[in-house]
Amino acid sequence: MSIVSIIILILFVGILLSLGSALFYLGHDKGDSKRTVRALTVRISLSIALFLLLMILIGLGVIQPHGLYPPQAS
Repeated sequence: MSIVSIIILILFVGILLSLGSALFYLGHDKGDSKRTVRALTVRISLSIALFLLLMILIGLGVIQPHGLYPPQAS
């Protein structure tokens, strides 16, 4: 597994953990704290960071997208 895959996996796990914690806080705080909003803000920030990282890696040619573009006729 390459370092790029590990970074992408860590960001994805962070997104899922943040979403899970927001759900937990939503059920337990009953609207009395800002922990749900903070957890969702972290999730959005991590999602944007992951998207930008993927776009940069595709632009640099480090990773190749597949299945999105039709094959080029030679």
